Amino acid sequence: MKLLITGGCGFIGSAVIRFAIRRSDHEIVNVDKLTYAATPEALEETADDPRHAFEHGDICETDRLLAIFNHHRPDAVMHLAAETHVDRSIDGPAEFVRTNVFGTFSLLQAARAYFDGLGAAERSWFRFLHVSTDEVFGSLGFDDPPFADGTPYRPNSPYSASKAAADHFVAAWGHTFGLPVITSNCSNNYGAWQFPEKLIPLMILNARLGKPLPVYGRGENIRDWLHVDDHAAALLSIIERGRIGERYLVGGEAEHSNIEVVRWICEAMDQGFPQAAPHARLIRWVDDRPGHDLRYAIDASKLKAELGWSPAHSFRSGLAETIDWYLAHESWWRGIGSRIYDGRRLGLTQRLAS
Repeated sequence: MKLLITGGCGFIGSAVIRFAIRRSDHEIVNVDKLTYAATPEALEETADDPRHAFEHGDICETDRLLAIFNHHRPDAVMHLAAETHVDRSIDGPAEFVRTNVFGTFSLLQAARAYFDGLGAAERSWFRFLHVSTDEVFGSLGFDDPPFADGTPYRPNSPYSASKAAADHFVAAWGHTFGLPVITSNCSNNYGAWQFPEKLIPLMILNARLGKPLPVYGRGENIRDWLHVDDHAAALLSIIERGRIGERYLVGGEAEHSNIEVVRWICEAMDQGFPQAAPHARLIRWVDDRPGHDLRYAIDASKLKAELGWSPAHSFRSGLAETIDWYLAHESWWRGIGSRIYDGRRLGLTQRLAS
């Protein structure tokens, strides 16, 4: 297939492109606006590959998208472009509405116009995979069953509300206009090239620099951690063999609280840099994020049963690999710290709790 991937220079998008180029014969058309979180360096290994074409573009610009569709003639779309950081959505929700809601609408309109112009054989192959989040389902209690295919929507943050709206637009374009859509909802990703504002890279880098490790509330919030390479494998399986009109949930089978994750990072840093141990002394309890969801968990049994996917990484081995990667790529994250993001708290004025 020739895949048009939006947000291909982002954390998950670049992992999908690397995976596809390494493991398949697919051609990739990478459409990216190159916002603050884009990392073109993550695609250096594919830069000279003739199967990878880059198009600088904004998904909110329908005419630009139509030109890209008509020039490259893709067989499928994988929609990953999005604003994703909850704290940033608290500070500035308008950009999340623009990108995640209107941008998805604009992409759907362009895909619909392109699809309607295809011949019968091409239409039978075409599909539109919308990549979403488990956060659209809201928060679970400690004893609640995991999110499943029929879990109702209950978004609690501006970010998750914008993604929920996008999910509904995708479903509507499938139902009303016959666009062959599929939706996936994933749990928290981690791995190489993740922008340092997210929990795991922020804790690794702060620990390396001897800076405070800010943990929201008491660190009891639980996430189902999914290695980004496992997510990439799942997305390729879904777009190749997933059923039109279906939803697939992707999780890492690795529920751990934030404070567990932070303490494991501290233990690894103690082993690597014993002269700075104990790194756990850097942990600071900070005011919780407004509306912070308690727990996310994924039931990925449908994906396993239908497509034979399962996560290849255990969380502890994946975390160790991720820590090693960040320590080996210091020039990259130091450059981000000096130019883009210096680790400051977003979403709420920081006040250390007593």
